[in-house]
Formats: sequence, C-alpha cells, structure tokens
Amino acid sequence: MEDIKIAFFDAKNYDIKSFDSMNKKYGYSIKYYSEKLNPDTALLSGDAQIVCAFVNDDISKEVVQILYNQGVKLIALRCAGYNNVDLQEAHGKIQVVRVPSYSPYAVAEHALALMMTLNRKTHKAYFRTRDNNFNINGFLGFDMNGKTAGVIGTGKIGKIMINILKGLGMNILAYDLYPDKEFEKNTSITYVDLQYIYENSDVISLHCPLTKESYHMINSDSISLMKKNVMIINTSRGQLIDTKALIKALKENSIGSAGLDVYEEEEEYFFEDFSGINIDDDNLARLLTFNNVLVTSHQAFFTEEAMGNIAETTMENIKQFSINNLFLHNEVCCKCDGSEKK
Repeated sequence: MEDIKIAFFDAKNYDIKSFDSMNKKYGYSIKYYSEKLNPDTALLSGDAQIVCAFVNDDISKEVVQILYNQGVKLIALRCAGYNNVDLQEAHGKIQVVRVPSYSPYAVAEHALALMMTLNRKTHKAYFRTRDNNFNINGFLGFDMNGKTAGVIGTGKIGKIMINILKGLGMNILAYDLYPDKEFEKNTSITYVDLQYIYENSDVISLHCPLTKESYHMINSDSISLMKKNVMIINTSRGQLIDTKALIKALKENSIGSAGLDVYEEEEEYFFEDFSGINIDDDNLARLLTFNNVLVTSHQAFFTEEAMGNIAETTMENIKQFSINNLFLHNEVCCKCDGSEKK
C-alpha cells in the first residue's frame, strides 16, 4: 500500500491531539494546516492524496477543481454536514466521505444546556454572584414540566432530544419529512405539521438538515404564528433561521429567548478568537447585545467522546478507501440520512 498523505485543514490544537492519538493505530502521514480550505489555500494540499476538511471549509467548485488538479483522490469530511461541498463538481473527480454519526447525545445535551441556561438565567447569576451580588431579581424562569416542546427533525439527535425533554415532563410535538411512526407509538409523542408546532410550542428546538425546503424556515411569517415569549433553540444549521427576522422579533419582544450554537454567517468567526477586535458582521454583533440571547460557537458536538468518534470514523473512512484500492477510481460517495449536525 502506498504511503497515505493527508492534508488536514482548519486544524486546531484539539484536532491535532485527537487525530495524532488515533493515528498511532494507522500510521498515516498527516500535515496540519491552521488555515481553512478555500481557493487561496487549496494548493497547500501539495502531493497529498487525501484532504481532511471541516464544516466551515470552502469546498466549492473552484476548490474541487484545484484539488483534482493537485491529484487529490479523497475529501474526508470530519463532520456530518456537507452543504459546504459542491458534490456535483466532485462527482467523477474526487470521492467525498463524511462522519454521519459521532455523538448525537453531545448535540442534544448541549441543546438542553442552552434551554436551561436561558430559562433559569444561570449565566447571569454566575456573573452577579461573583460580584457578591445575591439579588435574584430578573432571574424568574418557568417549570419545563408540563410545557410543550416542538422538535423539528427526528433523526438520531432529534430522537435523543425528545427523550430528554420527555424526562422533564414536557409534552412533545414533532415534525419530520419522514415521520417515524414506530418511534411515535413507543414514545407517545405526536407528529404534526410545522404550523401546529409554531402555534402551540413553548420551546422550539431545531434538529433538521439544511435543504432548499428548510432554508430560513424560521422567518417573519413562521414567527408571526408562534406563541409570545417562545424559546427557539438551534444546534443544527445557522441558515435554518432568518437572522434579520429573528432580530426584529427580539426587538419587538415577540420571542422570549433564543439559544444559538450556529449562525448563518458563522464561517468567518466561529472557532476563532476575535477578542479585542470589533465584529464587522452587524447581525451577529446585534444578536450578542440581547440579554435573552445565548450564542455558543458551534460547540454542541465538542465532547471527548465525539472527538474520539470523529477521529476514528475519519481514519476508518480513509482506511476503507485505501483497502478498496480507490486511488485508481474516482467515484463520489456521500451518503446522508439527514439526521446529524456537524
């Protein structure tokens, strides 16, 4: 078997630690680049047969062509999402693989953390008590028990989210393009249409993939149907929410709170340190000013278990590619069940 060389883009310290540890079992030659993959950096792939990319890398038509000309045979995504890849351009040139599942518990549990933090204002309490201020004014929350949660998307993550919320005693409304009737029966949830979820949910949690149909599904029209003071949680894809419409609703106090682990224009900012630097994105800057909005930096996937699973699955994808002698073939394979975030 020829020496397998991997050009690893958008590498952070935690990526290097995780993949170096896993690579002891495989012995691949990995060259790490802190730069994101884009038309200006694609040539860094050099003589690597494989490029390892992440969720905010640019794998557009131009990048695919550059990588193909460089002799890259495989793009190994270390994430579940692939909407940043021009699969049509890659077809017949470079194979694309991904990590369809790493830890759905990680994402669902983070969504719960956003809900509980926004509801009980624990983030605010932390800073107040550190200043020796033990006043609880402004921290009034509500019992989750007995409230109605609308879960949009019932893939692996959505199902775990439902089970968690049922454990809190919440009533569950669910929506999915392909309802799982067996799951509905076993868990006593109710599949309904989106309008019903918008009109009846106290909390709405998004767990669906980004498609033409789901793009900006949370918009001025859908928000107008929602209960006043509804809580919206998004740990899935930033472009599910029309940010301008969300900001308008927050300003008008028609939305109670929002927990966002993703943002539709996050590519430039998330995973990077901009402390001490003004943010040029007016919408993101405005979101950060609301005291009822909690933004985290696409970290829902970020647990020890998930990082280990991501590294192992990525390495196994590369191993199977080499075992099957796919260096001699140029087929695209990107199977997706639409159930995962990262």
